[in-house]
Amino acid sequence: MLCSIAALALVMERLSSLRIARVVPPRLLDEVISVTRANLPAADVVNKLADNSVLGTVLASGMRAVVAEPRITETALRSAFESAGRAAVHRLERYLNALGTIASAAPLLGLMGTVIGMIEIFGSQAPTGGGNPALLAHGISVALYNTAFGLMIAIPSLMFYRYFRGQVDGYTLDLEQAADRMVPHLMRFAVPRTPAPAPAPAPAPAPAPPSAHA
Repeated sequence: MLCSIAALALVMERLSSLRIARVVPPRLLDEVISVTRANLPAADVVNKLADNSVLGTVLASGMRAVVAEPRITETALRSAFESAGRAAVHRLERYLNALGTIASAAPLLGLMGTVIGMIEIFGSQAPTGGGNPALLAHGISVALYNTAFGLMIAIPSLMFYRYFRGQVDGYTLDLEQAADRMVPHLMRFAVPRTPAPAPAPAPAPAPAPPSAHA
């Protein structure tokens, strides 16, 4: 009973949190590129972008990295996007392990209940063999309900676990592609690094004095 309530709560929470509008809104990336075509937005606009969705959080992290370090390199910017992406994927995978555990444990719990019920049924029979066969069969059928209930919980939980896992994998790919598009776009605002001056050439050696015997 507790497994069914927990599984239902987790499924409802993930169905709400993994909606496309809350993770990767379809037009958000194009809108961000359009708004930042001339210059980077103000801090309050970046904060609103971060609160918009999971994709908005990742894009905002790249903008903040460029603002914080105007001379940022492409490698450092990609690293900032990767760190934000890992945190975003971790948020998307929240509760999936719990749902997978319920899908794996529910049949075992049901089987354990069936085994305990069978032990009690056979233990209550008279040792002389004078038990009622109809009552014994009824007790066995009732004990088998535990296994059936366990499977009724496990099968939908496993189906939703696989469904959510596929969604997370798809969203992860979308986040990676969005970051790849944003890196060259944001690098336009980075101040190029001044190359270090070349070292001065060493002075030429002085010519040897003429020999006195020449």
